[in-house]
Amino acid sequence: MLPYLDTALNFGERVDDLLKRMNPWEKLSQMMHKSSAIPRLDIPKYNWWNEALHGVARSGVATVFPQAIGLAASFDDAMLYGIACAISDEGRAKYHRAVKEGNREQYYGLTFWSPNINIFRDPRWGRGQETYGEDPYLTSRMAVAFIRGIQGNDKKYLKAMACAKHFAVHSGPDPERHTFDARVSQKDLRETYLPAFEAAVKQAGVESVMGAYNRVNGEPACASKMLLVDILRGEWGFKGHVVSDCEAIDDIYKTHKFVSTAEQAAAISVKMGCDLNCCNEKCDEPRLGLKKAYYDGLLDDKDIDRSLKRLFTTRMKLGMFDPDKKVRYSKIQYSVVNCPRHKKMALDAARASIVMLKNNGILPLKKAKIKRLAVIGPNCDDVEVLLGNYAGTPADPVTPLKALLREKISISHSTGCGLTLDSKVGFEKAVKAAKDSDAVIFCGGLSPKIEGEECDTAGYERSELGLPGVQAELLAELKKTGRPVILVLLSGSALSVAPDCAGAILQAWYPGESGGTAIMDIIFGRYNPSGRLPVTVYKSAEDLPDFRDYSMENRTYRYFKGEVLFPFGFGLSYTTFEYSGLKVKKGKGLTVSVRVNNTGKTAGHEVVQLYVKYLNPRFRLPQSQLIGFKRIFLGAGKSKRVSFSIEREQLMVIDEKGKKVKHNGGFEFVTAGNHVCIKV
Repeated sequence: MLPYLDTALNFGERVDDLLKRMNPWEKLSQMMHKSSAIPRLDIPKYNWWNEALHGVARSGVATVFPQAIGLAASFDDAMLYGIACAISDEGRAKYHRAVKEGNREQYYGLTFWSPNINIFRDPRWGRGQETYGEDPYLTSRMAVAFIRGIQGNDKKYLKAMACAKHFAVHSGPDPERHTFDARVSQKDLRETYLPAFEAAVKQAGVESVMGAYNRVNGEPACASKMLLVDILRGEWGFKGHVVSDCEAIDDIYKTHKFVSTAEQAAAISVKMGCDLNCCNEKCDEPRLGLKKAYYDGLLDDKDIDRSLKRLFTTRMKLGMFDPDKKVRYSKIQYSVVNCPRHKKMALDAARASIVMLKNNGILPLKKAKIKRLAVIGPNCDDVEVLLGNYAGTPADPVTPLKALLREKISISHSTGCGLTLDSKVGFEKAVKAAKDSDAVIFCGGLSPKIEGEECDTAGYERSELGLPGVQAELLAELKKTGRPVILVLLSGSALSVAPDCAGAILQAWYPGESGGTAIMDIIFGRYNPSGRLPVTVYKSAEDLPDFRDYSMENRTYRYFKGEVLFPFGFGLSYTTFEYSGLKVKKGKGLTVSVRVNNTGKTAGHEVVQLYVKYLNPRFRLPQSQLIGFKRIFLGAGKSKRVSFSIEREQLMVIDEKGKKVKHNGGFEFVTAGNHVCIKV
């Protein structure tokens, strides 16, 4: 047996042996995402590109969970860990079946380019739906949970590979991403844009990091000494591999004009630590550029071997060179794909993600009092609106209309208007349906068709942040009928809708394969809504800085100075909770606790959120900062004391130079109207 196939040796020894047996061209062929086979060494071809943002994507039927922004609205990192475990189970099953069938194509590998842990700093960014919201702490906790669930807990092997993207300072405008230079202060970089990536590396042990398209303070992210050399590998000690976003290496010379040629772009990205080029498979230029960089002396054997060692170590960790009997994850059966347990998890997650923004008492609807319901709006029966982007194919997607048809209640259905069109042709039919009914459910919002990758300004402009097209006008006409109106918003980002536009408002995000069922469970009171906003809902885009301005000044709940429609962390319930007895106990760290009492008549979940305010700051600091959260369940009349362990490191702050320093001005801990001040 050749040493690189000997499972008794460690991965480092095996990879070193393998590299000694490869010639330069064979090595270079492994540095593109579509890596070539090397038959003489029994190395099969491998396509690194796979996606699993909220379910295994683009490889046929899979369980489709709520979009990432919806999962963040659950404020439930334990639930997200379980979902990630389910996703990686399905990914393993799909991979092993594909290998048995001789299928080694794109979207069937074990290297998942998820999660997206960029900060959703501006609601105009179409890819914000892929993130865990605007807060660095929430994003960090969700990222760690997801990565751990994807990668598994085996001491030797990875179940699948997670990839934290897009490193770093990347959140639009998306159509300008190939030319844009995100200028950011060291304070904002360290305080806002990097914490989730640092947690992914240090706490979750993420195996891969993806570089962004844009430049950061003048350097292309995929060739940035500051990001890749100084911070990622230098400060944080990252040992895994870095992959470029797709065709981002081309951008280094074609659009950023940072260097002049393909070979120079290939050379500088590899030297800075970008090991794998996701490139245009139909174009030979990336491969020829890398080859020319090597033969012209811009790259040497040491540069190539450094990247190859990282890449093959990942493949070794995934068990790709070992017998299946040695890798416990190879025993996962294909029956796990879209199994009943995973389908229930998707439904539970959808329920937990929906945020009730308003309720004037109309909800929950009582079937006995409803003879007919009108179901209106462009998102009533659109499967794509359930899924969001980077989604798999659900076996039995349930739209709001489909779910309502299962309720055995008389309904009238009318789209009423298009998603973005200005036509009012359908108004008359929709208004008549409303007048003939006892209540109206209006399903509107956005769609992945108009918000997503490179959609920030292309084709649809979200500059006003409100409902697109004539949706708001139709909603107003429906309200004039005097019938109670329930507005269900399906979108990947916050929508600025006036609270008085409807009697009840639900933010359902892109809720996954069982989204319609979850929505109706809440509307009819079978589930008590418990989602919380992972973003701020602003009144208008006019209240925000320029989209291209990456300063955090006047952005997100941490720095925004104006009035908002709905604040970060907001969400209503069918019951009421009271908080009392907030206490802080000093030790090696701090223990902050508060008693929560369900004072209503309905059992339900509460998301207990702990914030810190910095007293007497010496320099610019957040107005408040989420520092802990826990999701709890309380029966009617029940209470529980909830505790948070706060490490002193968490209370350090970032000064204007980007340095982490001790705050000496004292702290105020706040949760649901309770607050206590303390000097640490």
